[in-house]
Amino acid sequence: MLHTKLTIARDANEPLPVTQGRLLDFPDDPIACMRRLHAAHGSVCAMEEDGQRIYFVFGPEYNHQVLSDSNTFHSRFFAIRGGRNSSQRRLSSGLLSMNGDQHKRNRRMVMDAFMKKAILNYLPAIRIEVESMLSDWTPGNERDISRDMTDFMLRLTSSILFGLDQPQVAYKIGHMIDHWVHLNHEIGMGAFVSDPTIANRYGDLLAEANELEGQILGMIRMRKANPTGRDALSMLINAHDAEGSISEEELVGQAALMFAAAHLTTAHSLTWTLFLLAQHPSVMNGLHQELTKELDGGFPTLEQVERLSLTERVIKESMRILPASSYSQRITAVPVELGPFKLAPGAGIVFSQFITHHLPEIYSEPDTFQPDRWLTMAPSPYQYLPFGAGPRMCLGAPLAMLIMKATLPTILQRFKLTVVPNTEVSGKVISTMLGPTTSVMMRIEHQDGRFESQPVRGNIHQMVDLREIRTARRAA
Repeated sequence: MLHTKLTIARDANEPLPVTQGRLLDFPDDPIACMRRLHAAHGSVCAMEEDGQRIYFVFGPEYNHQVLSDSNTFHSRFFAIRGGRNSSQRRLSSGLLSMNGDQHKRNRRMVMDAFMKKAILNYLPAIRIEVESMLSDWTPGNERDISRDMTDFMLRLTSSILFGLDQPQVAYKIGHMIDHWVHLNHEIGMGAFVSDPTIANRYGDLLAEANELEGQILGMIRMRKANPTGRDALSMLINAHDAEGSISEEELVGQAALMFAAAHLTTAHSLTWTLFLLAQHPSVMNGLHQELTKELDGGFPTLEQVERLSLTERVIKESMRILPASSYSQRITAVPVELGPFKLAPGAGIVFSQFITHHLPEIYSEPDTFQPDRWLTMAPSPYQYLPFGAGPRMCLGAPLAMLIMKATLPTILQRFKLTVVPNTEVSGKVISTMLGPTTSVMMRIEHQDGRFESQPVRGNIHQMVDLREIRTARRAA
């Protein structure tokens, strides 16, 4: 087995780049913690408490080592797996938690549900759900855009995964998966740190997993009896290779993990993009001109979507500066050297999209929102990785991009969104996902092409430089 090994010059007597501290400081505020670690130690380091360590890598070189070698660095999406024969184990055993030959086979089987031909089948669901959402919007009202995007993606992800013919059943399962994922995230740190408060909720997680598995199995059996062929679950049921089809146990895990990976990440990306556009009138003005020129006011066709070049740059820049997936982790499967460290099997390693996307040596003025930087730069997959990189790169990336490239123009042709003045906008990474922790209140108006930013409070200013003067200077 070949491993990429990076070496750095250092004196043999030089202490290892290790910060002693409370490991729970990391989930308490991941971005602040990672920024401190990066500032103190550079591209590779560790946090240690009572002999337990979490390792961190920052930047493209170590991203490449960790993400390109899936035999050495295994994926483990959920920290708490449950007993071997538990519902929790089966639910948390989807593609993102598989490794080795099992991952390769299941990735091949799942891939068909995310190919271009399959994605076209999902366009009616996207249109139905975005129109349903906008039917509740009234000019002159103020809305929490974060809540709207979360509810929209809950309905849409449920429809894409489970089908349009049983919407209430699909939404119920979607809600249950969403709650189960949140519970996993809340108590997941208990896998690394002994904390009685966290451990006491383990029974709640197992009970919820039992109920959820029963609901998903019911949907699987309904689809087997009445396949539609147009939803992702039906495609997974029909997938087969020389070894046969996907087992019911594997289908349970794939359904849960596919929903978990798609729902909140895309909801947060939509929210952050709408917020950034509202706070950068010069960019929004250019986007309005593009939408007016290329579209007719309705839901865009696939051909129209592909012509929206500024829309794509806006989305890419939003996912750079506020990546919904802001860090992830790997577990070493074999002994390996990582910079100055010699890691044993089972070591946990965190890599960060957020830190990489804010490195000034890659992105000039990294804290500013500049969609036009994408006219001249083409970063490597390990410099820009909102969907991960390497052999485990997210299969759902093309679908997520299509959802955003169809949804944002539909909204912004019809409505102008302005942030409510002096509202608080704060965000936090909660178990890998960077989302708002406050309401993102916006005033809804008919689209008139006149845009103005508003003052906001909150920790958003620690993540993004919202001064429009810089964006205006770049656009001039």
